Amino acid sequence: MWGVYTSRTKLWLVQENREPQTFSLKFKRAEDYPIDLYYLMDLSYSMKDDLENVKSLGTALMTEMEKITSDFRIGFGSFVEKTVMPYISTTPAKLRNPCTGDQNCTTPFSYRNVLNLTSEGNRFNELVGAQQISGNLDSPEGGFDAIMQVAVCGKQIGWRNVTRLLVFSTDAGFHFAGDGKLGGIVLPNDGRCHLENNLYAMSHYYDYPSIAHLVQKLSENNIQTIFAVTEEFQAVYKELKNLIPKSAVGTLSANSSNVIQLIIDAYNVKFEISVTANECPKKGQNETIKIKPLGFTEEVEINLQFICECQCQNEGEANSPDCHEGNGTFECGACRCNEGRIGRLCECSTDEVNSEDMDAYCRRENSTEICSNNGECICGQCVCKKRENTNEVYSGKYCECDNFNCDRSNGLICGGNGICKCRVCECYPNYTGSACDCSLDTSTCMASNGQICNGRGTCECGTCNCTDPKFQGPTCEMCQTCLGVCAEHKDCVQCKAFRKGEKKETCSQECSYFNMTLVESRDKLPQPNQPDPLSHCKEKDVDDCWFYFTYSVNSNNEPIVHVVDTPECPTGPDIIPIVAGVVAGIVLIGLALLLIWKLLMIIHDRREFAKFEKEKMNAKWDTGENPIYKSAVTTVLVNNWWSVCWMYLIRSTVS
Repeated sequence: MWGVYTSRTKLWLVQENREPQTFSLKFKRAEDYPIDLYYLMDLSYSMKDDLENVKSLGTALMTEMEKITSDFRIGFGSFVEKTVMPYISTTPAKLRNPCTGDQNCTTPFSYRNVLNLTSEGNRFNELVGAQQISGNLDSPEGGFDAIMQVAVCGKQIGWRNVTRLLVFSTDAGFHFAGDGKLGGIVLPNDGRCHLENNLYAMSHYYDYPSIAHLVQKLSENNIQTIFAVTEEFQAVYKELKNLIPKSAVGTLSANSSNVIQLIIDAYNVKFEISVTANECPKKGQNETIKIKPLGFTEEVEINLQFICECQCQNEGEANSPDCHEGNGTFECGACRCNEGRIGRLCECSTDEVNSEDMDAYCRRENSTEICSNNGECICGQCVCKKRENTNEVYSGKYCECDNFNCDRSNGLICGGNGICKCRVCECYPNYTGSACDCSLDTSTCMASNGQICNGRGTCECGTCNCTDPKFQGPTCEMCQTCLGVCAEHKDCVQCKAFRKGEKKETCSQECSYFNMTLVESRDKLPQPNQPDPLSHCKEKDVDDCWFYFTYSVNSNNEPIVHVVDTPECPTGPDIIPIVAGVVAGIVLIGLALLLIWKLLMIIHDRREFAKFEKEKMNAKWDTGENPIYKSAVTTVLVNNWWSVCWMYLIRSTVS
């Protein structure tokens, strides 16, 4: 299936140095070697801006891998976060749609296997393009839960016994073992498959896996991981890469060709292998080592032959004076001690090595530890231990020093900003602190007015420590209860310049914190193009007069005030125009009211006249008799002759 380009390696065993032998090993797959690639997508809300990049990367992966091999299968899944508080909101409305506003988001979930490994590229492109964003509350994501399920659920996902690649795309950090306690989850991850209907069903029950647990499961299942992350989290995942064998990190962007190249490189593997012989094997027999790269099922055997004797030994000088008065043979540039003698120059006898007198030379003052427990005492001298990591070294007369036990910051020795010497960090320029994590650069403390921490604090390790409790914020510029520079200093400026105001009586005690200069006019005030930060102020005094001044702080942090010596006071009112205007106004208003009244009366009279004319035309009169005339004659009807006589008598009397 593959070719191995190597040869038998001979190791020179050097007693003191243990020199390593390095050789190259290249694995080349046969044509159309099968590959399974699983694409794991972050669908949390923070990926909203990068979702199109994630979708296009998936499509590009499918296209490029088909160029490498025809026997290629691809699948994909997605993840968000554990479905418990405080990782997501568990209110019914937020479970249906975790996003705010009118945006439609899918229900949150821990891990979903969307597509098993398949050779149907069109199906993969279709499902990747149809993915929707979900949402969670915290910034780190539950990607480790998803990686664990992808690694252990081989039957459900469809892993074959071929090269296995896992592409993990995200724009955020990750939760790991112990973080589940925030949601009341204390059971460690069991490293087993819990997929039900293609969903991780036990995210609420088991904690996140640890990094070591992930490494174990990925190695057991021969899965090689490639992290495709945004630029912001490159540093985090590069550190993670150092802990996961054969993993790689690429940048997720509009052009993700670098991620594709990482996958192509993973298809053709080349190793630099270094082997060190700590001692010669018994009877000089050969040894065999096996190399099995992660992501491969095959393994390679390498036979090692040891050469424990050097050719230069034949030219050695027996009983050489260079070996402490002839106590050894000087060969190959070093002393081979005679029996019963030890030491670099064979200067000690084995009978004296373990004596208390010799050990005393290997103990520090007031200490019982020999060579600080980091070495062996040979001939009264400490020979420090060797570390597996050759970059880590014990040193010092008593092996009391090392270069790997200094304080760390962000997981790095001396914060990556210094050198560890004898367990103490020697910081690079512009850094200080026990872990060199304190930057002396003050640019991050510079306020918008050009002052360090706005003149209200001190810059410590690149961060403002606000000394004035009223001020806060990254540059001590935020003040919820402050009046502003002008309002804060106007009383003191008024009392020093014009001898008036609220602080007139206490001016010398309260207002001596700044130097003041009087100028003739506003034109003579300092202008904004000067080097010191400057504030122009216009305030009213107790007499309602405007006075102008500037406030600035020089390079020595001393307040400087310039004041115009003459306030601008408003002039008194002219009485005659005001009275004339009032009288004229009253007259005009009266005339206007009269005109309005006259107009209303004319309108009313016209309406009444029109009404009269209308009634006159509609009136009907009887012209035969005057309706107001009444007759002078009274007619009485008499029924008998007595009445007639009586009436006659009355008329006679009247006559």
